[in-house]
Amino acid sequence: MLNLYRTCILGWALALLPAALVAQLTVVVNSVPSNTPSGASIHIAGTFNNWNPGDATTTLTAQPGGKYAITLNPPVGPVRFKFTRGSWSSVEGNAAGGFQPDHVVTYTGLPQTIETAILSWEDQVVTSPDPGSGSVIILSNNFYIPQLNRTRRIWMYLPPNYAASSKRHPVLYMQDGQNLFDPATSLSGEWEVDESLDELFAEGDQGCIVVGIDNGGLYRIDEYSPWANPLYGGGGQGAAYMSFIVNTLKPYVDANYRTMPDRENTGIMGSSMGGLISMYGLMEYQHVFSKAGVFSPSFWFAGNQPASHILGTGKRNNVKVYFLAGGQEPAYVAQDIQKVTNAMLQAGFDASEMTTHLPADGQHSEWFWRREFADAYQWLFAGSVTSAGEASTDNEPALEVYPNPATEFIRVTDAANEAKPLHVQILGVDGSLQHDAQVQPGEAISVSTLSKGFYVVRVRAEGQNWRTTKMIRQ
Repeated sequence: MLNLYRTCILGWALALLPAALVAQLTVVVNSVPSNTPSGASIHIAGTFNNWNPGDATTTLTAQPGGKYAITLNPPVGPVRFKFTRGSWSSVEGNAAGGFQPDHVVTYTGLPQTIETAILSWEDQVVTSPDPGSGSVIILSNNFYIPQLNRTRRIWMYLPPNYAASSKRHPVLYMQDGQNLFDPATSLSGEWEVDESLDELFAEGDQGCIVVGIDNGGLYRIDEYSPWANPLYGGGGQGAAYMSFIVNTLKPYVDANYRTMPDRENTGIMGSSMGGLISMYGLMEYQHVFSKAGVFSPSFWFAGNQPASHILGTGKRNNVKVYFLAGGQEPAYVAQDIQKVTNAMLQAGFDASEMTTHLPADGQHSEWFWRREFADAYQWLFAGSVTSAGEASTDNEPALEVYPNPATEFIRVTDAANEAKPLHVQILGVDGSLQHDAQVQPGEAISVSTLSKGFYVVRVRAEGQNWRTTKMIRQ
């Protein structure tokens, strides 16, 4: 009888074993955006398929009631994923149409079902411009900062001709986004960045994209200084915050907007604590930024660290720095600027790479920074031009990089220069040069050593202007 009991128990366990072996994770999408194109295939890309956005084996199946579902067999543990319509250019967005952080679920190895929704498609969002300028959009109300596990609202100013043109533009990354464009969100008045740039554009300026990053409120001091201040409290998260701008936000902006991503056309700016972190960012990432606007900087918060950082880092590239302080501010603001400029000279920078303005009536206030913004912008971006020669009209002969996405190699054809040798450069989204070669049209260029991600490809024939397009290394 005992043997019979044991046999029954063993049989029962064996009967359950196949179910355990085929345990699966089912993902159900309860709703998709109303503007999802008819007949679109919805894919899931994640840690289980090497983030392949067009993987035919991970296409969701339509279900009754407008739902979609797929059953996966991922490894046990954390599973990260996103939904696409077959490519990263058609990835899902958040409720505002901006960046959607990864979905994350912990797979236990047992049969498991999770339900979610696709809130928007980034390439299908129709963004309403800000009524005050016609050129300001909200990129995202909750852009994820993986370096700090937080989210943040991101603003963007686009030049007046952005929608009607195919030109690429320089980019200025600015701190305290709440205070840049809208009086309703500012603490004590806005900078009127959009109005200033619109006026300059009307006067012949080439146009510039501005990315405004909201400060983190209670986290502002922490994020705007890489050095902690034990006396006043706060600081110490500035390095992670700058890593977010350089390694997360800038790649996204360069991949989705017509930017000029090289360092010569990329700047950073801020005031007060924002001036402190902007100076740090310029020095730490000289291969990414070539210019900085440093307004009424709170160098005092970090003591001698800003000057020491400059001396320790040294000059790696030519830069342009516009220092500003007001005569009505505490004397130590201008004195600290002098310490920093002296350190720059000691580190090998030339006096022509910096300028300091100290208007007697200036105060530590938005109205002062608003008044001085246009002059600072013009000095910093003097000589910058949009890539008008690269993509000046929609009828210009095509520049093609294929296959795209690429894995092992790419080929480049330029319909405007079919028989001429081409100078081809591949740039990382941080502006760093990854490949530089002279090739014949259609000649294979190896990209197998490049890391997976977005790249900018610049091409020109002898005597011609650079033309630019994007490439994805998969």
